[in-house]
Amino acid sequence: MANLEDIENLYHRYEQDLIKLSDRIWEIPETRFKEKESVKVLTTYLEQIGFQIEMGVGGIDTAFVAKYGTEGPVIGILGEYDALPGLSQKAASPVREPLIDGGNGHGCGHNLLGTAGIGAVVVLKDLIDKGEVVGRIHYFGCPAEEGGSGKTFMVREGVFNHVDVALTWHPNSFTSVFNFSSLANYQVYFEFEGIASHAANSPHLGRSALDAVELMNVGVNYLREHISKDAKVHYAITNSGGMSPNVVQAEAEVLYLIRANTIQEVDDIYKRIVKIAEGAALMTETKVKIKFDKACSNYIPNDTINRIIYKKLQLVGLPTYNKDELQYATKMAETISLAEFSSALEEIKTMSEKSLAVNGKGRESVFYPEVVPYQQSKATMAGSTDVADVSWVVPTAQFFATCFVLGTPLHSWQLVSQGKTGLAHKGMIYASKVLALTALELLQNPSLIEQAKKELRDEVKDTYINPIPKEVVPNMYG
Repeated sequence: MANLEDIENLYHRYEQDLIKLSDRIWEIPETRFKEKESVKVLTTYLEQIGFQIEMGVGGIDTAFVAKYGTEGPVIGILGEYDALPGLSQKAASPVREPLIDGGNGHGCGHNLLGTAGIGAVVVLKDLIDKGEVVGRIHYFGCPAEEGGSGKTFMVREGVFNHVDVALTWHPNSFTSVFNFSSLANYQVYFEFEGIASHAANSPHLGRSALDAVELMNVGVNYLREHISKDAKVHYAITNSGGMSPNVVQAEAEVLYLIRANTIQEVDDIYKRIVKIAEGAALMTETKVKIKFDKACSNYIPNDTINRIIYKKLQLVGLPTYNKDELQYATKMAETISLAEFSSALEEIKTMSEKSLAVNGKGRESVFYPEVVPYQQSKATMAGSTDVADVSWVVPTAQFFATCFVLGTPLHSWQLVSQGKTGLAHKGMIYASKVLALTALELLQNPSLIEQAKKELRDEVKDTYINPIPKEVVPNMYG
């Protein structure tokens, strides 16, 4: 029966391949639904070593499934590879140095996230070939986690219906089981159409779409006082109607992201925002068109699998670093503000009352010194993830693994800088081993899979409805 030593030996064979894959994805940062080169890099590698590739799953060009094995339970490993706009950054630099002004960058570490999953399925393939375990390993290439909810579209189209357990992880500045829920959300465009005219000569003939956007935003700001304290409403004006102040703007657009603890609460807030938009159109004698962009549900942790992951996080052991890596880490830590550092400790506190953060320790090191102790939690993280919708239909578990210095904020140049260094590589390999060992234990003990399924059934009770309407298609251009 395969054990940690066997896994470690297999990783010696693949470690350099994984580092090269991760670095290549870092070098070609592509945003939501545009990850064609990244997909080519990953699928070429998987196909060369014997995986069967199915492209365009769920009706999305940059989504795929790589399959291996012919019998036994199906373990799904979820991978991501999308980047963020405006975060271009030179690798291993302790100062802000964009490679391309305004360019993309892997500010959430998805170059690492997707590649660690590749390592796990490749190692599990070898174990299947050796007869050490019976099972089917499916790697899901999931696009557009950032602002696109790729997995939610995939869930809607039944892509995960055959999966017994789904596993994933996320790079972070500390290591822990992902033991809390997340915020559900809707993302919606509001397009206003007015009538253009000369702003000085004939303003009375114009009907300003920009006025409508501004009035809508004012109305929603008043609404904030009357929604739950955990709900959040964000917006960005995506079209202000042009650059000329002497023209009454005939078109304008605002994009709203509405978050709350449950999709029902999101929907209730959304309906009120729609009324505000209609009111703004009425006041300005403009027309409003509503375009539903995407959505995702709240995440459901699975305690059965979480406990396995926690054991594996401890078993593998946190990465250690050489002198050069520690020197670089120290320089990067100097760029992290006290507020950012404190925010990381507060997040750790929400995960475990037994964490060192509760005892006020941690800043003496640029890395958090332990795996955060696991406990079940009723907390909800401030952000959202499309892994959530997978968790409603398949027992799902995920974890954080240390790839950056403590306090490094997600979606920052500091994270991009560290994402192609030894710090990130070691965290990625660590995470990959934990994924492989967790999948291995589930395959060796199928009763744990059934226990995880029962836990999910008891939680969901057939109440799941995919939050993206059937007529909405992935926005590959927005």
